[in-house]
Amino acid sequence: MAQTCDVCGRGPQFGNRISHAHNVTKRRWNINLQSVRALVNGATRRIRACTSCIRDGKIKKAA
Repeated sequence: MAQTCDVCGRGPQFGNRISHAHNVTKRRWNINLQSVRALVNGATRRIRACTSCIRDGKIKKAA
């Protein structure tokens, strides 16, 4: 499953892992996704939202 937020669409960022000897290999930083029950168009659905969207109040949690 893709590591993307269902609310903002943000995904992983890519970069390099650099050792002390300056050996460079590829790496990726995954976003912190949480599975939450949220109200989407008046219905309760389980979505995968990043913690920044949850913290900023971009989703309305279902009871």
